[in-house]
Amino acid sequence: MTNFDIIVVGSGPGGYVAAIRAAQLGFNTAVVEKERLGGICLNWGCIPTKALLKSAQVYNYLMHAEDYGVDLAEKPQANIEKMVQRSRGVADTMNKGIQYLLKKNNVTIIEGFGKLKPGNIVEVKSAEGELADYSAKHIILATGARSRQLPNLPQDGKKIIGYREAMTLPFQPKSMVVVGSGAIGSEFAFFYQSIGTAVTLVEFLPSILPNEDLDSSTQVNRSFKKMGMKTMSSASVESVDTTGDICKVSVQSKKGVEIIEAEIVLSAVGVQTNLEGIGLEETGVKFERGKVFVDDFYKTNIEGVYAIGDIVHGPALAHVASAEALVCVEKIAGQNPSPVNYGNIPGCTYTSPEVASVGLTEKAAEEQGLEYIIGKFPYTASGKATASGSRDGFVKIIIDKNTGHILGAHIVGDNATEMIAELVVARQNKLTAKQIMHSIHPHPTLSEAVMEAIANAYGEAVHL
Repeated sequence: MTNFDIIVVGSGPGGYVAAIRAAQLGFNTAVVEKERLGGICLNWGCIPTKALLKSAQVYNYLMHAEDYGVDLAEKPQANIEKMVQRSRGVADTMNKGIQYLLKKNNVTIIEGFGKLKPGNIVEVKSAEGELADYSAKHIILATGARSRQLPNLPQDGKKIIGYREAMTLPFQPKSMVVVGSGAIGSEFAFFYQSIGTAVTLVEFLPSILPNEDLDSSTQVNRSFKKMGMKTMSSASVESVDTTGDICKVSVQSKKGVEIIEAEIVLSAVGVQTNLEGIGLEETGVKFERGKVFVDDFYKTNIEGVYAIGDIVHGPALAHVASAEALVCVEKIAGQNPSPVNYGNIPGCTYTSPEVASVGLTEKAAEEQGLEYIIGKFPYTASGKATASGSRDGFVKIIIDKNTGHILGAHIVGDNATEMIAELVVARQNKLTAKQIMHSIHPHPTLSEAVMEAIANAYGEAVHL
């Protein structure tokens, strides 16, 4: 039996980061992967969806070329086959990059399905069905998650699909119902609407992007409707009739039951953790409702067994899994890492306009009884946004009235997902809002809106 210091089961953004950091710290490390290195994020999530969204953005630029003083001889055409081909190529390139990094750091790659066994052993079943055991002093479970399925919305991969099928459709549907308006649902709804599919976005909760600040949700909803998308909040899909050529989707809303016809129904109602068959019951690892119990450094109740990423409590986000991986491995190495600050996790949605946030929403701050002031700066007042032709959006900063610290930040608009990092760093290091306001921001940039929003909170905004 081959022995390692650390075996990581799963090679997503939690798993491969854990394996590489472990190797950097001198551990003899192996990573077990049953499919493709990089996990869902790199192969079927974060990366290829951003490639599709970039294609949609380029197409939209071309569709509005005249607005920028560019004349096109012919009207641009969206070619979904080529968009998908490019997206898969981007994923393949990044997959090769992970292979390179693992090999560069001398991490052993074991192909197959990993199962935890008593005595700190990982049993790996190859694609051919062959079994092999590997032992390690430390085993890190990072098995991730998959598309969640609802009983009344069974995915058949053809008419009712999940995110995997959505990013590799061989044709462009004329119509689509997207169920769920979180980041995944909203991004796909935006992509398909952008290239000409008639999209209806259905959300069970009162607003789309329900985890975001209400102002952000309202702005995105307005932008979606402006591009022709139909959005339905406080609505639920009761059933889908797939017997005919067209799906007949029964949607219950405040107005009653409405039948919506669509070629494709995309179920984007969240994710379900991959805990089945990985040996938790046999080894006594405690878990409940799809989540493994861990301490602040990701130790389970079983000595030498750890868990990170989507399978532990916390946001199911790639950057969270990577942060957990570093803390977990560095603690194993005897270092003294700070626990992950779950109150300072940025959230990003890559629609157009983009959405990014960190910290409390205004509603949460109010519910907690905090005294706060709000500063807001619209993209319509931004020279850079006006020059770029993308004036939908704003920066909203929620500031503690007594301490001046930033309670929450919400950005909607171009480059929102890049701009949020400044506010994450500020919150992590307990900078005051005025310290950011008094830091010179380059002109003309979109990031000036952060400075201006804070100035607005204190009645000092010059450009508003």
